[in-house]
Amino acid sequence: MMNTIKNALRGNMRQYGMVLALFVVVMMFQIMTNGTLLMPLNISNLILQNSYVMILACGMLLCILTGGNVDLSVGSVVGFVGAVSAVFILRMKMPVVPAMLLSLLIGLGIGAWQGFWIAYVGVPAFITTLAGQLMFRGLTMVILKGTSLAPMPLSYNFIAAGFVPDSKGIGGLMTLALVLAVAACVVLAVSQFLARRKRQRYGFEVPHIGLFITQLVIVCAVIMFFCYKLAQYRGLPVALVVVVALVLIYSFITMRTVLGRRIYAFGGNATAARLSGINTKRILFFAYANMGLLAALAGLVFTGRLNSATPKSGTGFELDAIAACFIGGASTTGGVGTIVGAIVGGLLMGVLNNGMAIMGVSIDLQQFIKGLVLLLAVAFDIISKKNRSHLAR
Repeated sequence: MMNTIKNALRGNMRQYGMVLALFVVVMMFQIMTNGTLLMPLNISNLILQNSYVMILACGMLLCILTGGNVDLSVGSVVGFVGAVSAVFILRMKMPVVPAMLLSLLIGLGIGAWQGFWIAYVGVPAFITTLAGQLMFRGLTMVILKGTSLAPMPLSYNFIAAGFVPDSKGIGGLMTLALVLAVAACVVLAVSQFLARRKRQRYGFEVPHIGLFITQLVIVCAVIMFFCYKLAQYRGLPVALVVVVALVLIYSFITMRTVLGRRIYAFGGNATAARLSGINTKRILFFAYANMGLLAALAGLVFTGRLNSATPKSGTGFELDAIAACFIGGASTTGGVGTIVGAIVGGLLMGVLNNGMAIMGVSIDLQQFIKGLVLLLAVAFDIISKKNRSHLAR
């Protein structure tokens, strides 16, 4: 069993390392903030404050998987879509739902526009999205005329700052939050056991049953702990439900579909993927069109959280999303990374921001520490690759 555990840890060193790092950082700030970090109110705020980063990270990962490409325009698209939606609602008096849907379509159109130049014209992704960053930041200033639009309707803000309707039960805890936590653990356990049995049936290697159960118990314990904390406050934030839904959808796409396998194949070796019949141009186009859609969603969430559309909304968001992906295990050369890993990276950045803010650390020093964490994460990836190639020889 010890050899099995060692092999599992060696094969998934980056993923386990990031989860362990997140745990250490959480415990460190929990102690240094005298227990403030894991208070129910602060956990809710942590989720609400970082939901847009996790949404962007889901889309950014697909771009990175295609060969280490990134989208530098997402922060500007976040600001632009937030401004457009505010204009629709506050100036043009459109109903909230049609305005939000139209804003999402605009984001998808922006992503498709950039995907066309990257995939079919051959303009490098760095140049295309850098141009998009400048273009849409400028358009945001033009639309808002240098001023902010506020306040947004309560129905608009619901996705960003609202909570799932719930009622207090035993001990004053929100009942639905606890019920959903138990249901999530049951579904997770059943699905993982079925997946393990399927892999055994086809002769694939599976972790030792002891290690498998230990992992499952730890994950379920974490889910129950955080849902219990949320149940002590106002229950489940709507933004958390949105993020969980995206994680499930994009994890299924990347791990269980032909499209996902082709994305990984393209990022692993673009020439081999092309020769095997994969339409690499279509893959690139999809990745950036999808990024535009998720940037639009993040724009609606952030604008609702801020309760206003401002000319500077979204500034630097692309850096947070890129950092979340690389910290969470994505490779700088593409073809390696998971949605869950990107979310872990986003949470790590969020905990760092929140913990340092509680402690009163200056913004300048926060930026330095986040940059150092990103550098160390990428360096860890490069060093592990060198070690693996050395062992293979």
